Amino acid sequence: MYQYDQYDHLIIRERIAQYRDQVRRRLSDELTEAEFLPLRLQNGLYMQRHAYMLRIAVPYGLLASKQMRMFAHIARKYDRGYGHFTTRQNIQFNWIELEQTPDILSDLASVEMHAIQTSGNCIRNTTSDPYAGVAADEIIDPRPYAEVLRQWSTFHPEFIALPRKFKVAINGALEDRAAIAIHDIGLTVVRNDAGEIGFKFMAGGGMGRTPIIGSVIREFLPWQHLLTYTEAVMRVYNQYGRRDNKYKARIKILLKAVGVEEFTRQVEAEWADLKDGPETLTVEEMQRVIDYFQPPAYKTLDDSDVVAAQAGNKAFANWVNRNVKPHKVPGYAAVVLSLKKTGVPPGDATAEQMDFMAELSDRYSFGELRVTHEQNVVLADVEQSQLFALWQEAKAHGLATPNIGLLTDMICCPGGDFCSLANAKSLPIAAAISERFDNLDYQHDIGEIELNISGCINACGHHHVGSIGVLGVDKDGSEWYQVSIGGAQGNNAAIGKIIGPSFSALQMPEVIDRLLKVYLRDRFEDESFAACVQRIGVAPFKEFVYATPIAEKSGRLVGEDEYV
Repeated sequence: MYQYDQYDHLIIRERIAQYRDQVRRRLSDELTEAEFLPLRLQNGLYMQRHAYMLRIAVPYGLLASKQMRMFAHIARKYDRGYGHFTTRQNIQFNWIELEQTPDILSDLASVEMHAIQTSGNCIRNTTSDPYAGVAADEIIDPRPYAEVLRQWSTFHPEFIALPRKFKVAINGALEDRAAIAIHDIGLTVVRNDAGEIGFKFMAGGGMGRTPIIGSVIREFLPWQHLLTYTEAVMRVYNQYGRRDNKYKARIKILLKAVGVEEFTRQVEAEWADLKDGPETLTVEEMQRVIDYFQPPAYKTLDDSDVVAAQAGNKAFANWVNRNVKPHKVPGYAAVVLSLKKTGVPPGDATAEQMDFMAELSDRYSFGELRVTHEQNVVLADVEQSQLFALWQEAKAHGLATPNIGLLTDMICCPGGDFCSLANAKSLPIAAAISERFDNLDYQHDIGEIELNISGCINACGHHHVGSIGVLGVDKDGSEWYQVSIGGAQGNNAAIGKIIGPSFSALQMPEVIDRLLKVYLRDRFEDESFAACVQRIGVAPFKEFVYATPIAEKSGRLVGEDEYV
């Protein structure tokens, strides 16, 4: 993985010293909160309902074991013993005291990490495939290009005050596991007819109030022009993106307003002046970065039937079926550690679990971990012969729930329990649904399905692209939940359709049950939920859900007071 050079270290030290003085001035009231606001946001610090929240950047989701141990340290020393992994492959700490934040940033710098550009109207953390470098369907490893984008975009003087935040995702495989279609810029590696490497370039994707699937603006961009073409897109957006209304300030609104053809024409015109300029990537520069991502010292192994070796162990077989992914090197596998055990907020990990995951990575996976878009953690390089031992250890620490890709492997934002922007709580809904459908045999019968929950229209839980999406809304001062179905991410990305009027919190588990009953009744064999919705439409689901009133069971919703 990438290692900081002298310039990286100098930049981070200078930023920490600058920020430490800003905090001192805020605490002494030399700075007002309004003056301090943009300064703290530049360093990933938000004010939420109960305390400050610090968001730490995890570039393209890749972590060294020492960095995961640092998260455990921060959780213990500065927070309440846990952290929350996000859909942007970052981590958030929700109970931070302002006066301690400079020390946290200093601790992070000791393991080559920071919180710069995790907030504000700038280019955010570039995300990528959590199986980058090991996926069997990979064309090339996208991480060196993600690193080049990170270096280019950090403190870029032209793009530190954009009309709105800007998110980039890059995928290097045949299957899109980086959700590129819902990003401001989505890149996927392709080869042209001559076998040359380049990128299919998408722009204008996003969720929020106006969910839009991105548009392809260039079918093939030679890799040498990754930065020059990206800069051309950024310049057009920076010049013409709206600044009078933050709800209409994203690049998707600009692209929709002028149309794909006109937007592309403007980008190409801008690119004409940049195309062969100093930001054109060279073989030497790319090799410099690629050298940081050389494969580890794999052994010469043969693929083995690990399930047959543990014949009769159904629990282990279920875990292998759901949580173990194929690897391009014979004898190895990628393992997903589930952060979705029933009763635990999705994406949360305790300090003890973070330390333990770091230990597992050292012993089983060359000291590296990956954070997934779905809020889990991956050990990418595990010998197949060690899977059973790893499973036993992970199970003992609550990290081996065999539910990856199933209903309870849900995406969920922190919602109204923490976020001051939220209209409704998300975590109690997730807890109630997980408890209702805790039967893993039933989840396996349903098959792969994505349940995504957001506490507000900002869509941090990516509800628009969930097979079932749940959105918290305010109705006359009460918390209600709007449901959409048929969304999808990946190669067949789609925005879900709202089924009808919203529901109360206590009705939500029954709503999910009714939607699943229609799917199980009407699906073809091996047909996904999204494909079923596309084929039969929303009407059969809506009719069944609203056919009879859904009673609100007595008693409080599970978990509703646990995180206040």
